[in-house]
Amino acid sequence: MGVITYSQEITSVVAPSRMFKALFLDSQNMLPKIVPEGIKSIEFIEGDGGVGSIKQTNFGESSHIKYIKHKIDALDASSFYCKYTMIESDIKFDKIDLVVEDVKFVATGSGCVCKMTSEYHVQEGCELKEEDIKKGKDRAMGLYKAIEEYLVANPDVCA
Repeated sequence: MGVITYSQEITSVVAPSRMFKALFLDSQNMLPKIVPEGIKSIEFIEGDGGVGSIKQTNFGESSHIKYIKHKIDALDASSFYCKYTMIESDIKFDKIDLVVEDVKFVATGSGCVCKMTSEYHVQEGCELKEEDIKKGKDRAMGLYKAIEEYLVANPDVCA
């Protein structure tokens, strides 16, 4: 099994504490509210949201994916850091065994930079194309921007 690593940084005008809370600490309430057409619900299958918890994201009818399960590997609210592993989905990944996401929000002025590193654990003998990774990252960027817009329009949310 090979590992392909992809890193990116996204800037935001929103404080890191608010972005982190919306995306990780209160995602089960925030994301279905902000993008109801994309995310139907988020629920904890195991645990209460801390390390070791398993979270299931259920997608809207128009999505090609019905659900994804993530296991929270590390969570540090004081430093705005989360590491999680995608462990299950209803779609079969013909090239990927699992994906590990490492996310850290760093304050910059009144906003932040989100530093993300993704590790794609590719099955033996398979090749993962950069364009396939980019498609998934573009969808994630859309979600990130939708959350940012919502938090800018609602300054008391996740404050």
